[in-house]
Amino acid sequence: MDKIVVEKSPALKGRVRVSGSKNAALPILAACLLGTEDIYLDEVPDLEDIRVMCEVLESLGSKVSYPEKGKLIINSGGLKEYKTPFELMNKMRASFLVMGPLLTRLGRTENSLPGGCAIGSRPIDYHLKGFRALGAEIEEDFGNITAHAKKLKGSRVYLDFPSVGATENIMMAAVLAEGETIIENAAKEPEIVDLSNFLRKLGAKVMGAGTSTIRINGVEKLGGARYSIIPDRIEAGTFMVAAAITGGDVLVENVISSHMLPMMAKLEEAGCTLTEDGDSIRVQGVAAPREIEVKTLPYPGFPTDMQAQFTAFMTQCKGSSEVIETVFENRFMHVEELQKMGAEIRIEDRRATVFGPSQLTGATVKASDLRAGAALILAGLIAEGKTTVTAVHHIDRGYDRIEEKLRGLGAKIYRISEED
Repeated sequence: MDKIVVEKSPALKGRVRVSGSKNAALPILAACLLGTEDIYLDEVPDLEDIRVMCEVLESLGSKVSYPEKGKLIINSGGLKEYKTPFELMNKMRASFLVMGPLLTRLGRTENSLPGGCAIGSRPIDYHLKGFRALGAEIEEDFGNITAHAKKLKGSRVYLDFPSVGATENIMMAAVLAEGETIIENAAKEPEIVDLSNFLRKLGAKVMGAGTSTIRINGVEKLGGARYSIIPDRIEAGTFMVAAAITGGDVLVENVISSHMLPMMAKLEEAGCTLTEDGDSIRVQGVAAPREIEVKTLPYPGFPTDMQAQFTAFMTQCKGSSEVIETVFENRFMHVEELQKMGAEIRIEDRRATVFGPSQLTGATVKASDLRAGAALILAGLIAEGKTTVTAVHHIDRGYDRIEEKLRGLGAKIYRISEED
């Protein structure tokens, strides 16, 4: 099992290019099951989750090829398998996104409950509610879910919570349904818009993505297309925090700044200087950042996927900073690991108070999930001595060569394997 070792590093300087978005690429890969011709994808991040999703597609009968790094060619013209293997579903929550495409294209799908990071309850009830509204019959049996319908029919679906995954799954199911589907209280994330743009390229009729009401008019079939994945706003935010926490000066390239507004606002509140230039954001840190408060919310609010990284940053802010986590109930597992390094953090229910600045000291810490792992790397950049981050398979699920990119900015970071 690999480990990532981080030593106290100088202020990061230079430029770093952000990869394509993991959270946009995964639903788009699932949506490739809907196309009957070749689909060419660009800016695909090289991540473990992407490889697992490609295995899922291949297990269902899709042909997947890798012409070069960052590119995929997928053809699902011969799709006929509706049952996804348990061992693949168990690796990653996003694998459940194949349910909508399989149900609408083949009329039947059988899935086991998905795996993924243990950051709290993420029920699939909203997904199933949407499928039922479209006319599917669903059976649940000891962790297996079977859904079938001769032909899905458009309907009005109201989501009790603007779930990203449910919005995506219902969108994909509706594009081949008969008539019009209206999703109300839909998620508004940029990844929803990217999926909508991709589906439209294939020939789907989707309107309103990015707002709370999405309308889909079903079509007979979808074809092929070439499409480029949007930049990863969470990876971009992580590098922005890396610049801020080290008091550095970093140009983060391949960024859509409108996706970054909540993170930019909080860094500026802390005293950092941010400069936008086209598809780049320059972050200049400050020696003594001010205290800040972060409250996670569905988009366009502050993303829960950046909460852990900002918690690490708050250990260097003067005074008492606060984090309020409203999205997942179990997303403070990184706090105990930061406390091992000397962070002074108090948790009450879904609120964490971070007292700073703290002098952190290197320790052996464990990544409990993807974003917690990133936060521990950030803390390691400023901690005295050496920090060893274990369970880095979580980090590899969402960051494309994070240690190489940080090293390019001057960080003292490297990866070791058990053999080493």
